[in-house]
Formats: sequence, C-alpha cells, structure tokens
Amino acid sequence: MKRYQNYVQGHWIDGGESELDLFNAISGDKIGEVSSAGLNYEAILDYGRRTGGDKLRKMTFQERGRMLKALAFHLLDKKRKYYEVSAWTGATKVDSWIDIEGGIGNLFANASLRRQFPDLPYNVDGVAAPMSKEGTFIGHHIMVPKRGVAVHINAFNFPIWGMLEKIAVNLMAGVPAIVKPSEYTCFLTEVMVRDIIASKILPEGSLQLICGLGRGVIDHVTSEDVVTFTGSAKTGKLLKGLPRILEESVPFNLEADSLNATILGEHATPDTEEFKLFIKETVKEITVKAGQKCTAVRRIIVPENLIEEVQNGIAARLKTTVIGDPSQEGVRMGALATRIQVERVRESVELLAKSQNIVFGDLDEFEVTGADKDKGAFFAPILFRNDQPYINTDVHNVEAFGPVSTIMPYKNMDDAIELARMGKGSLVSSIVTPNDDEAKEFVINAASMHGRILVLNKDCAKESTGHGSPMPLLTHGGPGRAGGGEEMGGKRGVMHYMQRTAIQGHPTTITKITEQFQVGAEMPEAVPHVFRQHFEELNIGDTVFTHKHTVTDADIVNFANVSGDNFYAHMDATSLEGTVFEQRVAHGYFLLSKAAGLFVDPKKGPVLLNYGVEEARFTKPVYPGATIGVRFTVKEKIDQEKKDEDDIAKGIVKFLVDMYDETGETVALATILTMVKKIDQSK
Repeated sequence: MKRYQNYVQGHWIDGGESELDLFNAISGDKIGEVSSAGLNYEAILDYGRRTGGDKLRKMTFQERGRMLKALAFHLLDKKRKYYEVSAWTGATKVDSWIDIEGGIGNLFANASLRRQFPDLPYNVDGVAAPMSKEGTFIGHHIMVPKRGVAVHINAFNFPIWGMLEKIAVNLMAGVPAIVKPSEYTCFLTEVMVRDIIASKILPEGSLQLICGLGRGVIDHVTSEDVVTFTGSAKTGKLLKGLPRILEESVPFNLEADSLNATILGEHATPDTEEFKLFIKETVKEITVKAGQKCTAVRRIIVPENLIEEVQNGIAARLKTTVIGDPSQEGVRMGALATRIQVERVRESVELLAKSQNIVFGDLDEFEVTGADKDKGAFFAPILFRNDQPYINTDVHNVEAFGPVSTIMPYKNMDDAIELARMGKGSLVSSIVTPNDDEAKEFVINAASMHGRILVLNKDCAKESTGHGSPMPLLTHGGPGRAGGGEEMGGKRGVMHYMQRTAIQGHPTTITKITEQFQVGAEMPEAVPHVFRQHFEELNIGDTVFTHKHTVTDADIVNFANVSGDNFYAHMDATSLEGTVFEQRVAHGYFLLSKAAGLFVDPKKGPVLLNYGVEEARFTKPVYPGATIGVRFTVKEKIDQEKKDEDDIAKGIVKFLVDMYDETGETVALATILTMVKKIDQSK
C-alpha cells in the first residue's frame, strides 16, 4: 500500500505508524495511507528559517518574481498528472481546473507583482515624511522579510490552489513555507510538491510539506513566524487561541467557511437577462466542487414577489444535474471529498430541516451515474426554503459544507442588506441587478460585513469570474465569522509576511538605505552626463544640472499653436480676474517639454528610450520672464530580465526631474522612466 510522504529538512520521509487511510472519493477504494507521527517540528521550523529563509531574503523582488514565473511554467507543463489524481478527490474536470490551473495562475499573478516592488530584497513603503524645517531630518518606512516561516494549515477542498495561493505570496515576500494540507486530500498536494522539489527552482528549505495530521506543527512557532489557517471557524478559533500563538504574538490569518449570500435585485425581473444569470450562477455555485467551497452560496435572498419563480428556476436546473463518476459522459457533479464529509453535511442538513423546508432534493433517494453511491462520497443537491428568516435563524448560523443552500424572501433593499449581514461576516456576497443605483446601495451598506462583493449584470457576465472565485490580486477573507483574515490581495498580501519599520535620518542616509533618491540628499554632479552611462555605471543621486532658459510670451504662443491648448489662462490676459494667476502662465506641459530639451544629451548612447512619466505635478506658476533650470537626478534603478537570447541586456532607470526658477524654488516635478542598456559583456 502506498505511503504518502512528508518533505522535511531536505528529505522525503514516511513518518511513524500510519495515522490515516486515504480513499478514492468516487469508488471508495483505499489508495494509500499517511503519517506525520514522530516528526521533529522544532527542527523543521528551524530548518526553514535558516536554510530557506537565508536564501530567499538575499533575493530581490525581481528575482523572486522570476522564480515564481519559472515555477508556474514548470507546473503547467505537468498539469495532466494532477488532473488524473484530482479525480480521486471526487472532482469533475471543471472542479479540477479551478484547483490546478487556478492555483498555477496564482503563481503567474504574483510573479507579475515584481514590477510593483523595487529591485531590492526589501520594500520601500510610501513616500518620505519631512520632519524638520531645513529638511536635514526625514522619516520613511521600509518593509523587510520576517525571519521566520509561514505555516499554512489548509483545507481539504482545494489541495493545490490552497497551497499555491498562499506560498506564492510568502515566497514573493522572501519567507519560506511549511505546508500542512488536509490529511484527507494530501495525496494530490504531495504529487505536485514532488515536482516542485525535483525542479530545484525554489531554494532548498523554502518549501516543506507535512502530509499527516501535523499535530504539534505550531507548537514551536515564534513571533517572526506567520500561521495561516483555512477551514472551519471552530477549529480556526481553537488554534488561534493556543497559548503559544498568544504568548509569542504570532500573526495568525484565519480564513473560515462562511454563510455567503447572493441577492437578486428588485430590478432583475423575470423578463431581464439578469434574472436568468441569477438562476444559472446560483446553481453553479451550489454544484461546483459539490458545494465544497468556502465561498459557495449558502443563502439565496430574493424579492418576496419572485420567490416562487426563483425556486422553480433553480429546482429545474438542479434536476438536470447528473451526479456520479466525472469520467462518465454527462456527469456534471462529482462526490464530496470523503465519506466523513457526507456524514457531517448530512448532520447539518438534518439540523437545518428542523426550522425550514426542503423544496428540492433528498438525502437518500438520488441517482448516481457510473459509481456506487454507497461506496463513494456522493451527496445530492439540497435546496431549502425559509419564509421567515428573521424567526427561523438557523440558516444564518449553520453551514452544511456541501451542495446545500436556502432560498429566502426580502421586502426591500434594506431588508436584503440586513439578511445578508445576519451571516455575521462572510467571505463574499453577490448582487445580480441591471440597476447600478441598486447595486451601489447594496455594496455600500453591506460591505462592512463582507470581504468581497460581486456585482453581476449582463454587461460583465461574459467575462465575470463568478461569485465563488477569489482572484490573486484582490483580497480573500472576511470579517466576523469569516475569520477577520486577509489572503492574497496583490501587493497587500505580500506585506503580511514583512515587517514595516519606520526609519529616520538625513536624506542622504535614507537615500543610501532605501536606494531611492530622497529630496534633500547629496546630489553629486554626474560626470559624464547620465545619458552617456550604462545601467551598471549609474549611481543613485547622481545629478545633471542643466543650462537655463528664460520663458517668453513667444514660448507660450508657440506651444499653444503646436499643442492646440488655448486655455484662457495661457492665452487671454484679460480673463484672469478672480483666478490665482497674476498674468499669462506657461503651460505645465511646455515646462515638461522644455525640461526634456534641457536635460537630454542628444547623442546616441546607452539610453534606449523614455517610456513614461510618473508623479508629474506643477507646484508654482511660471510667467514670462522667469528663468528655469533642471536638476536631473538618478532616482531608482530596477534590473530587467532578457526576454530571450537576442534581447538587449537592459534595466529600468527612474530619473527625478526637478524644475526650478531663478529664486531656486521648485516649479515642477516629475519622474521619467527610461530603458538603459547594460555594459556589453561579450566584449
């Protein structure tokens, strides 16, 4: 019998005596066993911190991003084997696609975040804060990787996505991970982790895997570690309250199953496309993954005058849902992950049935195609109806973690909002409506109790990712019952694994630390001109002090003729009464254009192109007769990988354009983005 292994301290090991037998959710056949008994968790955590952490912290965000991108491509090439094993969890091809390719998509998305971070192992957060009259003392914030490990305790429903959506974020931050998947579906996680380790794309120690029960995995965490938990609120709160977590002030991110709601807007009447969308999307959320999603729809909130039509529409679609072996033609819903889940969902359904009525489905009488329902972990869709949701409130407190949902009426939008909020905190809710005012009213008033809200109408339906799909660049989590945590979220998610520290000092010192030019820092004159230097030769703070130019009326008129900008403040001196201007003012874009004329060295050199302007602003009116000059300073450098062998080796250089007048006062600021060649290494 196959023993699924743990990967710890650089080795694949069995663990001690078997802790659990593993079964195929479709056939009921035993597929293996697993154990983590006897593992030395203190040593495992220490190995991650020292071996994986030391290597990851030395990598820049650009290097970490490219690492994630390479891993994503590697796993995508091997996806076929993951689909084969995923079927053992009861998943259909669509279910597996969400888990496998959705998870790999997280790697791609987080890899792209490297463009939002500096070319450093740490992050420079926000902008400097001036703290002195003469500008010799400033403050800033940096964020450095925590010198711990991320311990991820994941749920059974997404063995791959659950792992990849979390490690993508901590690896991008420079923190290693220990993954503890659910013991019931760890066999799928183990298959992928074997490919990850064998690829050697990740530094050794940056990923370890615990496949068994994992008892004791967080007994040795410290204040620099981060623990995440996905699963039931009851278990999550128990873990969050452990003495070790409290004593060490360990960050604990809890993402718990919640009683998510979908709302049919009052304007989405049966003659609208939105009504049809509501029926279709609701049934999809009940049946995809056999309802085993933390984001699945549990409460269906509809206008009281439409409840019969909605009930009939949902029931009609559910009736056509074929349950069984996903390999069989026509099967649209597979099994729950385990027979244990069948019993747990059944108990919850029986409890809910005491206060509301089943209007579709049966716990015992249902057909299964291509499999034996008594051996597999099959469960038929159940639709409840609750006509008094303020009196019969079990629906707002009890979750059946399977293909189970309850339809209930509302009188007006305030009523719908209140019912949605009675879930006491949800990961997601959705509203389907063709009316944007109705959508706004719901979103603004319901948002405080929901981590995400989908607004669905016919205009976005074709490309909408749906109620149940959290996206890598948006936060995933929710308040209250949903755990109060936050996962993913793009750049925000990465920052969960970093320590923000305020730094104070002279602008020159802060420039050295951040490797970003700070106003007030030393500005040594660039020799030769910065446009004559390659990427590697440029130093942060090097500055070109340009020749000067006196602005004339002719400059303003000529620029107006070229640009077509004849705004009165530039062209009509008689219309300035009641404005902030004393006389005709030079165009801001003329100033930027003139600045380029002053700072550019026109000869061919390492600078390939200017491709953007950021943070441009005009701080003081410039009138005819003013004399302007430019301080052109190397602000920041970002390395860039070659796309292929023929690509030019180059990097991104940001230059600060500081335009000033004859008084020395700044009149305009901007950041110019350029591509600059590297030194030709072939010579």
